[in-house]
Amino acid sequence: MSEHVYKLIEVAGSSTTGYDDAIRKAVSKAGESLDHLDWFEVKEMRGHIIDGQIAHFQVVLKIGFRLD
Repeated sequence: MSEHVYKLIEVAGSSTTGYDDAIRKAVSKAGESLDHLDWFEVKEMRGHIIDGQIAHFQVVLKIGFRLD
């Protein structure tokens, strides 16, 4: 197994559809400007309620990417 060094960032993703969609959007957006994304961890989950209904899902992710 090779040894790697990682940098960690935090990003927040949101969706009107669900938590899974919010996670996928956040990882996809981070991947547009960063290389070697290797893992993520969900740190926080929350939502926004309007008139008794869920309006938005939000997740805060910690993403790790390999440094060259």
